[in-house]
Amino acid sequence: MLSLPEGYRALVIGASGAIGNALLQQLQSDPRCASVSGVSRQSTPGLDLLDESSIAACSQALAGQGPFHLVVDATGALTVNGRGPEKRLDELDATHLLASLQLNAVGPGLLLKHFAPLLASGERVIWGKLSARVGSIEDNRKGGWYGYRAAKAALNMLLQTAAIEIARRRPLAVVAALQPGTVQSALSRPFVGDDALHPEESAQRLVVALDGLQPTGRAQFVDHQGQSIPW
Repeated sequence: MLSLPEGYRALVIGASGAIGNALLQQLQSDPRCASVSGVSRQSTPGLDLLDESSIAACSQALAGQGPFHLVVDATGALTVNGRGPEKRLDELDATHLLASLQLNAVGPGLLLKHFAPLLASGERVIWGKLSARVGSIEDNRKGGWYGYRAAKAALNMLLQTAAIEIARRRPLAVVAALQPGTVQSALSRPFVGDDALHPEESAQRLVVALDGLQPTGRAQFVDHQGQSIPW
């Protein structure tokens, strides 16, 4: 990460997932990174996206390791409670929709609430959040995947709104919604083929994409190659 200060500090949330773990290893191998922490449900301290008190406790426990110059939120779930994305309207279920929103939008919004204050001030900082191209309203040409699409669209709005607020105190901040590509992972295994990206390749591309973004006072929606995606 050449755009961040020498000796920058990083945090990966959701570090137990395929992409999160690959991002953690990518940052650990960067000689310019002084420290990188990874947290997940299994870590100590750990956090649960469905429990705000655990998110708050985790941020408090990590405060002494900051301030952070880079935070990457790699949380998310495509299959929720054993149920995959809906393909048709007649498959919609209120409980499933709310569960997807809770994991993919509400939880990440609460992560912003509790962890954004740990970002460094007066320096370039980056908040990157794994999103999905299917969260783009303009790019939706195939339909289907109702709950996941809706949750990612809601997530993108939360990121955009938070970016405006963060920029008031941290004008050098970059906030990005990231499309990591179709990656070989437990999340996507039932839906992708063998030609999907390896997590390590996706992580490398995401780090390069984040490195090249400039602060605009707005959130930016980009893919793993740094190309803009319409909101």
